[in-house]
Amino acid sequence: MKELYSIKMAIVLLAIMASIPSFAQNMEFEDYNPPSTLVVPEHPITKAKYPFIDVHNHQFNMPTQDLSKLVADMDSLNLKVMINLSGRGRGSDAHLKGSLDNVHKNYPSRFIVFTNINLKTIDDPNWTENTVKQIEADVKLGANGLKIYKSQGMDNKDSKGNRVHINNPRIDAVWEKCGELGIPVLIHAADPKPFWGSHDANNERWLELELRPGRKRYATETPSWETIIAEQHSIFAKHPNTTFINAHLGWYANDLATLATLMDKFPNMYAEIGAVIAELGRQPRAAKAFLTEYQNRIMFGKDSWKPKEYYTYFRVLETADEYFPYYKKYHAYWKMYGLDLDDEVLRKIYYKNALQVIPNIDKSLFPTD
Repeated sequence: MKELYSIKMAIVLLAIMASIPSFAQNMEFEDYNPPSTLVVPEHPITKAKYPFIDVHNHQFNMPTQDLSKLVADMDSLNLKVMINLSGRGRGSDAHLKGSLDNVHKNYPSRFIVFTNINLKTIDDPNWTENTVKQIEADVKLGANGLKIYKSQGMDNKDSKGNRVHINNPRIDAVWEKCGELGIPVLIHAADPKPFWGSHDANNERWLELELRPGRKRYATETPSWETIIAEQHSIFAKHPNTTFINAHLGWYANDLATLATLMDKFPNMYAEIGAVIAELGRQPRAAKAFLTEYQNRIMFGKDSWKPKEYYTYFRVLETADEYFPYYKKYHAYWKMYGLDLDDEVLRKIYYKNALQVIPNIDKSLFPTD
């Protein structure tokens, strides 16, 4: 009887399984993304309430780029000034000059260009002197800031194959020269901390690392997250007369209490929100309190040029909407909530703070109040 019962149960289970659609049986975790059934007020925004400055963007083809289409897209967003951090492209003087020539000829008030430096040749005995001279020449040509890429503190190697520490003393004169010239240094160090963690069920970035395995960091190849961040912070402390813009909120958007401590510790450190709006959007009360407290030190940044992705930034900053999606599920599987920032805080993040820090932006493009 028991055997007959087991056979009958097996037949029933097979029948049940057969009735389940094959797509459900084969669905992977990455594919599970059901639309919400929550019914709440929605206020999608496609144009910022105030004109804004994007302090973190990259246009690698600027010397030959037709800027008219780019400017039209910027106008649709109310983006008045874009900061192109990749003025030297892949590193040449000609690229920087071509970028500046194109901007000055066609849209001189709509773009600000930053320059870049090469750390791979740091063992050259004249590296410091030559790099300082390059910064001076680039600023004279029209550059208005210096961008430091994350690779320059994580992956760049010297002539002996050793990692170039971003706080190497040979770079000190560069930071000092930027302070002397009155140009900011927008510096990107490290990546989100979970990229260094085990790729397992306890890693909040599991899905991102599953779909983008190249983002995983290994101790055998890259120093610890803490090491790289500490090297960056040591620069801020050592060069108080130089203004630094810490990219991506310094990768502390998920730990605003620590970020607040750093803001207090380093008065020469500003920060921008590029690629971390999802962190702010999942903690609306804490994020609103933080941005209000440090409203004079935070700027708008995006990092990549995909116009429709700006809509999520506007919605998080400007509305009180609840439970809406981020535009990349693998980047943030959680939902967003609007911060409903006060108008004056919005104005400072959108344009006022950048006007105070980045030289030669056309102030006539922005309200005077």
